[in-house]
Amino acid sequence: MAPISIGLSDQEHSGPAGRAPDDPQRALPLVARGARVAFAVVCSMFFLWALANNFNDILIKQFQKALDLTRMQSGLVQTAFYFGYFTFALPAGWVMNRVGYRNGLLIGLVLYAVGALLFWPAAHVQAFGFFLGALYIIAAGLAFLETAANPLITVMGPASTAARRLNLAQSFNGLGAFVAPFVGGALIFSGVERTPAQLAAMAPAQVAAYRTQEALAVQLPYLGLGLLVLFLALVVRLTRFPAVDEPAQGEGGSLAAAPLLRRAVIAQFFYVGAQVSIWSYFINFAQDATRIGEMRAAHLLGYSLMAFMAGRFAGTALMKRVPPVRLLTLFAVIAAGLCAVAIMASGWTAVIALGLSSFFMSIMFPTIFALGVSGLGSKTKLGSSLLIMAIIGGAVFPPLVGLIGDHLHSLKTGMVVPLASFLVVAWFGTQAARAVAQERG
Repeated sequence: MAPISIGLSDQEHSGPAGRAPDDPQRALPLVARGARVAFAVVCSMFFLWALANNFNDILIKQFQKALDLTRMQSGLVQTAFYFGYFTFALPAGWVMNRVGYRNGLLIGLVLYAVGALLFWPAAHVQAFGFFLGALYIIAAGLAFLETAANPLITVMGPASTAARRLNLAQSFNGLGAFVAPFVGGALIFSGVERTPAQLAAMAPAQVAAYRTQEALAVQLPYLGLGLLVLFLALVVRLTRFPAVDEPAQGEGGSLAAAPLLRRAVIAQFFYVGAQVSIWSYFINFAQDATRIGEMRAAHLLGYSLMAFMAGRFAGTALMKRVPPVRLLTLFAVIAAGLCAVAIMASGWTAVIALGLSSFFMSIMFPTIFALGVSGLGSKTKLGSSLLIMAIIGGAVFPPLVGLIGDHLHSLKTGMVVPLASFLVVAWFGTQAARAVAQERG
């Protein structure tokens, strides 16, 4: 089936003076000339939703203090968040079929801002359910953003460079992921940690004051985030987006007949579950292994996410020479091996191994996504919705890892969950490689 495109000129496809290049892949423009401003605006959204995603890793630790939650209970932060993705992904696709990509982006940004602003009253009442509702609304907005932004990026240039282009855009998501632990840790964490024995020795009024102070710490960061998102909505409203041509080819077919999409949905479910599990409990994992404070553990998470960002840029460059499907399989196998080291080793070796896994996670989401929607034509929005729904893996796996951590008083064994998940991603890579080989054959 024909991919969707924005109508690149022959010269953009064939190089100067229309001459065929010696290396067609290198001569193709990564982003079409008329789409560069819109590309930059959409890339900024990848940065902003990374902040929301990775602030959750700070919230999990913060809510354990402020709201007296167990690790399993705090893992419900991710359950509420990714359940929002799951329930709104298909409606987002349906809405955008009617109103288009840009209006879909605007709807997503407004929902994101509303959810962030609700943190202000939620902190006052100190109700975990209120916070979960606000996170659910944020995630509903992100479902619109990701359902629109990911396929929109893939069509802002030649189809053959879609995976590279999406990895480049997702690199800004990596930048946001890297920044979030440092910003969130500095703005939210107080550095004051009370042990159960210390809390038991305090008067009830002192304990209540301590928890209130910790709960209120989330207000200003989320207020600022909400206002920033509203500003970006204004920018989107004023930006001219290229018209997207979605050919009707294959209109009568069914998505069920797209085996690579089905496998991509499975792989995305397991990948997101692995990623969110590792990042959600990285601070707890590092503290268990090395006995460091929460601020230093948050910084270590930031360094891990810096590796994630570096992996996105490195992966984009490597895909000029290495087919994306091969790179995906290789990175998945290495990530699984690093999880095995984190399980079997101790101390800093385990922490470093788990932290390095972020580098190899970097290309997984965009590469799986690009492969999954490739060739869907007019069904791209629906295929995109299904891949965003697969993010529900981020809701399913973290509470399971937290339960293992609570039951065994260690998160090391829980890392078998992401280990197995990365092996599923490697399986998808081999399946995608066969599909690509058959298509070319």
